[in-house]
Amino acid sequence: MSPSDTYLRRCRELIDAVERQQPAIEQAADWFAATILAGRMVHLFGSGHSRILVEEMWPRYGSFPGFNPIVELSLSFHNLVVGANGQRQAMFLENVSGLAERILRNFDLSPQDSALVASSSGCNVVPIEMAAGFRQRGIKVVAIVSQKHSAASKTRHASGKKLQDFADLVLDTAAPIGDAMVKIDGLETPVAPGSTVGGCLLVNTIKAEVAARLTRAGQPPKVLTAAAVVGAEQATALFESAYDEHARRLAKLYENLGAH
Repeated sequence: MSPSDTYLRRCRELIDAVERQQPAIEQAADWFAATILAGRMVHLFGSGHSRILVEEMWPRYGSFPGFNPIVELSLSFHNLVVGANGQRQAMFLENVSGLAERILRNFDLSPQDSALVASSSGCNVVPIEMAAGFRQRGIKVVAIVSQKHSAASKTRHASGKKLQDFADLVLDTAAPIGDAMVKIDGLETPVAPGSTVGGCLLVNTIKAEVAARLTRAGQPPKVLTAAAVVGAEQATALFESAYDEHARRLAKLYENLGAH
């Protein structure tokens, strides 16, 4: 079996693992749909490469308003790798206690909100404290972790707890310990990670379930859709209306900030 065959076979296993989590996926969709129907937002957070799952959820083709992507460049700006804004600094900041609270201070949060926090290991300080901060404010938290990798990893948080300890619901990317899924003869360490594949399967199944719930409730979402599907005029109208709705929802997170 070639390395690419091995990777694809492992990805099929990830699909099966996500499918087995259907009840939890539907529970997450229930919470998220309720938040959006209430006119509020689902907060999305991921540091490091978990930022990918945040951007997969919104805004991109096939997605819709109702989600607040919280992405800190200091924690996820990877393309310079070294030097100023390099990966070493990002990995350091990801474990600075107190940073999460400074991030959350920017928003007027409500128990009607809900949150999705992604971290493959579930062991870094900022994602853990983001989840803890959401829950302290009465917000339901869905965590996406790689359970096998998390179980084999040591938390950096002073409490000794991991992300899943601060979540109301935990979803598993099903990626292996260390994430990489392919072993090469003659190479000591495995390559080709799987957590992004499993994570994207999870967020898109949730997204589809949320869209179905909003539509059944009489509030079909404004989905970012390509001109090749609906024509240039309709595609433009959908993008503009979706961005406007996002702005209106986001404004609610600022209008009473500091008033309490």
